[in-house]
Amino acid sequence: MRRHGIRAAIHRRFRVVTTDSNHGLPIAANLLGQTFLASRPNEIWRTDISCIPTHEGWLYLCGVLDLFTRKPVGWAMRDHLRQELAIAALTMAIQRQRPTTPFGGAD
Repeated sequence: MRRHGIRAAIHRRFRVVTTDSNHGLPIAANLLGQTFLASRPNEIWRTDISCIPTHEGWLYLCGVLDLFTRKPVGWAMRDHLRQELAIAALTMAIQRQRPTTPFGGAD
């Protein structure tokens, strides 16, 4: 390749950005802090979104975890990163668990 002046194409690794902190809107209080200990089921739920690269584009998986049982209680997968994704995962968790007063945190 060197003899023919050919170089490999180098692509920068794409990183999905999910937070835009460059705004003047109020920021929600962090009520959980770094306390991730629950004393009973459905007391604290934690959510997170994973970005999964595929040959056809990106898939986004939102999961809801019960911090007491450490088991997933709801999830949703979409090909977009809009609020519908989190709403679908939380709706599944609420329908499956029927909590009295869940308290959650998200990244």
